[in-house]
Amino acid sequence: MSLQSSYFFDVTQFSHAALFENDPEPWNILGRLESYIKQLPLGKILGEVSSEAYLINPELIFLDEGSVVEPGAYIQGPCWIGKNSVVRHGAYIRGNFLAGERCVIGHDTEVKNSLFLDRAHAAHFAYVGDSILGNQVNLGAGTKCANFKLDQKTITVHYQGERIPTQLRKFGAIIGDRSQIGCNSVTNPGTLIGQEVRCYPCLNIGGWIPTRSLIKPSHEVKISSY
Repeated sequence: MSLQSSYFFDVTQFSHAALFENDPEPWNILGRLESYIKQLPLGKILGEVSSEAYLINPELIFLDEGSVVEPGAYIQGPCWIGKNSVVRHGAYIRGNFLAGERCVIGHDTEVKNSLFLDRAHAAHFAYVGDSILGNQVNLGAGTKCANFKLDQKTITVHYQGERIPTQLRKFGAIIGDRSQIGCNSVTNPGTLIGQEVRCYPCLNIGGWIPTRSLIKPSHEVKISSY
């Protein structure tokens, strides 16, 4: 079934592959992310943190070797950030966040209750709530992973004509390995994106998107004289 985590992610080299044990539906990982992070050896800063950064609950924060937290960044524990990652100026990490190696949490990017696999980048003005970004995923500037429905009901996943309940009121997006989301795009709550998907900028996307899909607008911008 294409809703298992293995459809979206290769975790054979991921340091936290235990999160994916028994190949669960990926949104089920979000509910146990906090408890998983809290059982890790937190309270260690092995990288470089600016004196002008804000660490809230530092006893619940781990920063691995080679990683950098720039001035003005805000990190609230529990939080685990792997090797050679960067938390840039103005980034806002609201807790329950785990990043693998060589990740980027960029300027004015906000993340909460989310998981970044290795080399996942949300480099500029992004919002990532209750979401998982796969290996080498890149979110273009201004990308928003919406995680809450206007009617405040629990979120269902739309898959091949079925509506599958997640029992979650907050659930953003699952974005598979090496997928790229264009600038200023928005993913609706409960969006599932396979591997190596390419999305044009300024789009609103949702539902289930198979691996190696190209998402582009159905209309063209026309320029004429007046």
